Amino acid sequence: MATVPTKLCRSLFNLYPRFCHPAIVHSISSFHSVDETVKAAVEAKTYTQLPDILIAVGKTGRVPNPFSFLSTFSLKLRTQIVDEILQSFKCIRPRSRSHIAYDLLLFYTLQSPHPLPLSFAILQCCLRSGCVPAPQVKLLLSSAWLSCHGQSQSVSDSLMEMQEIGYCPDSVTCNYIISSLCAVDLLEEAVKVLKGMSGAGCPPDLESYSGLIAAMCTFRRTVDAVELVKQMVQKARLTPRQGTVMKLVATLLANREIWKAVEMIEFLERKGNPVGFESYELVVEGCLECCEYILAGKVVIAMTERGFIPYIRVRQKVVEGLVNVNELKLAHSVRERLVELGS
Repeated sequence: MATVPTKLCRSLFNLYPRFCHPAIVHSISSFHSVDETVKAAVEAKTYTQLPDILIAVGKTGRVPNPFSFLSTFSLKLRTQIVDEILQSFKCIRPRSRSHIAYDLLLFYTLQSPHPLPLSFAILQCCLRSGCVPAPQVKLLLSSAWLSCHGQSQSVSDSLMEMQEIGYCPDSVTCNYIISSLCAVDLLEEAVKVLKGMSGAGCPPDLESYSGLIAAMCTFRRTVDAVELVKQMVQKARLTPRQGTVMKLVATLLANREIWKAVEMIEFLERKGNPVGFESYELVVEGCLECCEYILAGKVVIAMTERGFIPYIRVRQKVVEGLVNVNELKLAHSVRERLVELGS
């Protein structure tokens, strides 16, 4: 596999100019010295020097990935070296000093012939340190994931391989994998990851579902999004965030699936997951746009039972619409409920 493109390295280094150490920058005057400096630090096992060396590389101009020399080692030795590097980074403060080193390690391993599970270990350490991988990592990770699963390997097996090199899969790492796959519209693969997490000992959490549901909504895949909400409520016993519910409701309304939006709210309430005012208000407005005045009236009554009062213009339109379709009894009920709440 090719090493990281020059432009990628150059743009990455430009992200971290404020951390550069003048002494180290001065000592590195060419690509050869950079490569040899990193290699020498690895051979001497002085791994804690790597963050400062790699940050300083940003001042030396255009260079390929300084970790490319690891390809000359066997997979076993390469894995051992990277593991030792990761362990040494745990004592470095501030943790942000290791950011560029993590990114370069990820760029190197994700483009190597055997990207998994070593890249998962690097990713986990990077995320646990509070660092966010460079945006390009998501694309590389998605490609590596597809390459791995082209060999029909199960998700749980892929994740459990981390244990063979001394690491345990966790939800934070899996959630990043899910977000990476969603970022390149590989939603089916993302769903597979979510379903395979439990088998790897790290059940999906709120973030796992929320990120995937948001991606489904972005592509207006409402059937899949609704199913995921039901799974997280019924199987995972998780309460959806109000923002997630609002996004799903808004997507259903955009698709003119007003009845499904109402059914979703009823489902959540029935399962003991309170729905916020904003979601109710969106549904009522959607009903009015579709001229579903009877449905709008029923949703308003449901709102009042939760103590919510629609905006004045909305409730006026609901009552007027009910009167126009000769639903006087329901219009009267709506007025009564609003009066009881002091509106």
